[in-house]
Amino acid sequence: MEFLYEGKAKRVFKGENENEVVIFYKDDATAFNNLKKGTIENKGIVNSKITEILYGYLEKAGIKTHLLKVIDERTHLCQRVSIIPLEVIVRNIMAGSGSKRLGIEEGSPLNSPIIEICYKKDELNDPLINDYHAISLGLATREDLDEIYRETLKINELLQEFFKKCNLTLVDFKIEFGKNSKGEIILADEISPDTCRLWDMSTGQKMDKDRFRRDLGNVEEAYLAVLQRVTKEGDQC
Repeated sequence: MEFLYEGKAKRVFKGENENEVVIFYKDDATAFNNLKKGTIENKGIVNSKITEILYGYLEKAGIKTHLLKVIDERTHLCQRVSIIPLEVIVRNIMAGSGSKRLGIEEGSPLNSPIIEICYKKDELNDPLINDYHAISLGLATREDLDEIYRETLKINELLQEFFKKCNLTLVDFKIEFGKNSKGEIILADEISPDTCRLWDMSTGQKMDKDRFRRDLGNVEEAYLAVLQRVTKEGDQC
């Protein structure tokens, strides 16, 4: 396959069809805008499977995603999209950078979900921006943002419901959207412990990449535990 590009967590190859790509999930782990690097054993396999299950669940609920089919345990065939250069962040409970930036204690509940957008630009460390920036810089139109926010709130409700059945609290998460060959805005990238903060509802234990970021240990075990719970719930959906 013709290699297209490599990101922090995946490699992307050209598909047989010009409107398709093949995405390979790696075990590489990064944090703090690539300042911290490492490897999480079998992370690619775990995140590939979790994304497959969650995207299938979201598709059934009417959310369009780029996933077409699973090729093997690390590889997905996906629609080729033009990524909208925005990271969309949803916060249900204050944590991480949001907690530090606003001086609010981690774990504090919010009256309603907060949606933030960041400009996807590694060399600028993905700065937080607002709608006016996005529109003025030509990153998205007002109509694009309205649709992205509508879909994001639906996705948040659906994922909260799913993870609650897994005895996990969806603290926050980030997602990306792209436009396919038809010009439709669809969910792209992945949903996994790499992109979500997930806390065990019974113990409060962190079950996500914060274990890697903060050197908490048992990273592989946490990822596998999430996979087991998601798989069990996915089988019942």
